[in-house]
Amino acid sequence: MLFIANGVSIPEIELDFSAIRAQGPGGQNVNKVSSAIHLRFDIQQSSLPDFYKQRLLKLNDQRISKDGVVIIKAQRYRSQDKNRVEALSRLQLLVQSAGFTAKPRRPTKPTRGSQMRRMDKKSQHGKKKIMRGKPSLD
Repeated sequence: MLFIANGVSIPEIELDFSAIRAQGPGGQNVNKVSSAIHLRFDIQQSSLPDFYKQRLLKLNDQRISKDGVVIIKAQRYRSQDKNRVEALSRLQLLVQSAGFTAKPRRPTKPTRGSQMRRMDKKSQHGKKKIMRGKPSLD
């Protein structure tokens, strides 16, 4: 059972794990042992609430295919068990991020005092620049 939020979880039955050979350096271990994990999770067939499904399908993430299947490849560790745990945690973060709603921004106005200070600074800066110019012949 993969817990996402209060009352929201993904049962292990909906997750499809397959062991594959990892890429990169590692000598004979890489050539012999299938330590990397491919995690597949079908969004539409899952038991997630519709809110999560819609948000996940709208995400512009390369891990989500056009068919609505999340594919996560974990190969950081040499141990299959550690890679499995990492794949689960990455899926958990992905689904949690889809459920997060940002607080709407309320536009504010600058205070009158801050506007006055800004205008005073601007005029002082302009006066300083005028003083750098050539003196007039008057």
